[in-house]
Amino acid sequence: MVSARNIKSIDFYRKIPRDLTEASLSGAGLSLAAAFCMIFLFGMELSNYLAVTTTTSIVVDKSSDGDFLLLDFNLSFPSLSCEFASVDVSDVLGTNRVNITKTIRKYSIDSDLRITGSEFHSGSVGHAVKHDDVYDEEHEEGSFTLNAHNFDRVSHEYPILMVNFYAPWCYWSNRLKPSWEKAAKIIRERYDPEMDGRILVGKVDCTEAAEFCQRNHIQAYPSIRIFRKGSDLREDHGKHEHESYYGDRDTESLVQAMEALVASIPTESGRNTLSAEKPTETVKRPAPLTGGCRIEGFVRVKKVPGSLIISAHSGSHSFDTSQMNMSHVISHLTFGRKISPRVLSDAKRLLPYIGGSHDRLSGQAFINHHDVGANVTIEHYLQVVKTEVVTRGNHKLIEEYEFTAHSSLVETLYIPVAKFHYEVSPMQVLITESPKSFSHFLTNVCAIIGGVFTVAGILDSLLHNTVRLMKKVELGKNI
Repeated sequence: MVSARNIKSIDFYRKIPRDLTEASLSGAGLSLAAAFCMIFLFGMELSNYLAVTTTTSIVVDKSSDGDFLLLDFNLSFPSLSCEFASVDVSDVLGTNRVNITKTIRKYSIDSDLRITGSEFHSGSVGHAVKHDDVYDEEHEEGSFTLNAHNFDRVSHEYPILMVNFYAPWCYWSNRLKPSWEKAAKIIRERYDPEMDGRILVGKVDCTEAAEFCQRNHIQAYPSIRIFRKGSDLREDHGKHEHESYYGDRDTESLVQAMEALVASIPTESGRNTLSAEKPTETVKRPAPLTGGCRIEGFVRVKKVPGSLIISAHSGSHSFDTSQMNMSHVISHLTFGRKISPRVLSDAKRLLPYIGGSHDRLSGQAFINHHDVGANVTIEHYLQVVKTEVVTRGNHKLIEEYEFTAHSSLVETLYIPVAKFHYEVSPMQVLITESPKSFSHFLTNVCAIIGGVFTVAGILDSLLHNTVRLMKKVELGKNI
């Protein structure tokens, strides 16, 4: 039978009788210091245990959103009219979408990037416009020649002023010229400007009146504008309120359009009568109020190298490429789903560097002051990488796309554009929250207590023996 004495023999912590122990001031000081050290190290270990640690790895992108990526943007072009602004997307797989309108909104802006009206609905500017089948080079001039000197006077004399802004070098202007002159002659015979005075058909050569055409925001030729007396009051910068004609350009269609405009004007409101009431709006497509355009919205693009292109586009107009300026200001440009500020803030508390390149181009301006020259395309090269943060329990905290950006101004022989080249990486950064083991925490706590206690014991022993030795030496000298 095992006795109590036998059990006591395996005691690792045998006790020394209290009568055989001796307390000292140095031991008390070291004990207090050791206790404070234990508490301090325990607090640090506890803080480290409660803190979130992450593991970063590079893995193949296995997105749940398929092969498409959302590209959201807000761009302001001070010198590109909403009338012809087009958003195009192309990629290396052969995708080529031109003049996207379903998810895009456009607003006319002034030189200070302020919106000047409601959303601009430009409609389709690339449809096939009908012209006269027979091109007649010999035609009688039927329209009235206008310029900066006589335009103000004429526009306030006639209730309807329909003007063709053209350039002699323009192919489409030359296609329109015979039809325009024939239609102007027919209208002049039906509604004599001197007797009836309800409509006048005019033309402006923009190569001779370049500044005047710029004030009326003419950026393509030919541009047919409709000015109405009473609604075309000039503002500070010489701009007239007006409407645009986008219909067919054959003689019959032009005459019908002019007839429809005259039909809303009573005979009494001739050239010498100012109407106090605003005429009935008959044209659904107003001309741009200013020369700039803000383009905002989103497009879905494939996760392959491609381009987002902002350009002036039309299938029936010509552009003077030397005068086009594709300068722009980027309010924001992001890839992927929109991230709420709250989620992004939570992610930043976990990982301070997250989101630093999510909207890298935000607020940046790319302005061409013609220092480089004419026909300048502004290009941006974006390399996109997906970052995903997964918390404990396999919960996805945030999924965002960050990108690097390099920009340049390039001279071109074609129509200048603003081009955003993007390349999405097939790899992604995966950041996972790593939980800490509680057993590891207990092990470290025990190591702290045991280690501090042992070190303090060694220091106390060294100090005590040193003091004893010094007393013996001193006692020997005295003897």
